[in-house]
Amino acid sequence: MSGPFKWPEGKKLAVSLTFDDGLPSQLKFAAPLLEKFNIRATFYVNPRGEDYKSFLKPWKDMADRGHEIGNHTLTHPCSCNFQVYRREGLQNPRCLENMSLEDIKADILEAHRRIREVIPEGSRTFAYPCYQTYVGRGKTKKSYVPIVAETFLAARGWGEPVCANSPLLCDLHELWSWPAHRMSYEEMIGLAVKSSYEERWAIYTFHNVNGGYLSVSDYDLTGFLKFLKDHEDEIWVAPVCEVAEYILEERAKLGL
Repeated sequence: MSGPFKWPEGKKLAVSLTFDDGLPSQLKFAAPLLEKFNIRATFYVNPRGEDYKSFLKPWKDMADRGHEIGNHTLTHPCSCNFQVYRREGLQNPRCLENMSLEDIKADILEAHRRIREVIPEGSRTFAYPCYQTYVGRGKTKKSYVPIVAETFLAARGWGEPVCANSPLLCDLHELWSWPAHRMSYEEMIGLAVKSSYEERWAIYTFHNVNGGYLSVSDYDLTGFLKFLKDHEDEIWVAPVCEVAEYILEERAKLGL
């Protein structure tokens, strides 16, 4: 990308590493690796259940180390078409096609309240569960992106493999990301290198580490983190909230 926008300190691109669902494997494997390479990430959590304060305690510790703790809704609603809803055998499961804008707003805001109660600096950005941004079906289907935009600085969704986010043109409330499960570290690096030629913002989405659903190995995560650290003079690695703030400031300077 050529033009008036510049990343800080002459960097060629920005990279944000995001981890969804607040999974134990992230605390066990990803957190120590991030600490080893002095890299800060964004973790999107679902503070559901009555014991949400206990659930959030280790994530408060992560926030104290400089990581961002974001909002991933309270109940993680996705399309009714997923197998998990069919296995439950429910007649009216709580899934996106059966929800209204008021339903999803209440879900998001309760998660926001709970996160802020334990982590006052948390819940600044949002990640759409299953990357899906709608409620209802057919003629009643509606985007809930505007509801997210009312509360959050930015929000992360699904992206296209062909390119990362343009800092001047992207919708900060439906940012593109690359799901990193089953990716090799060479594939992750390749996407970053491509993005550097375009001076864009590359966002990677992780779930489990070393087993479980949508997993990446600690070997591949280590390889990618090492690459980012070795090229820190060219790559700005930061949580989603910090990159979004920077983009907003630069857009304002340019009158955008």
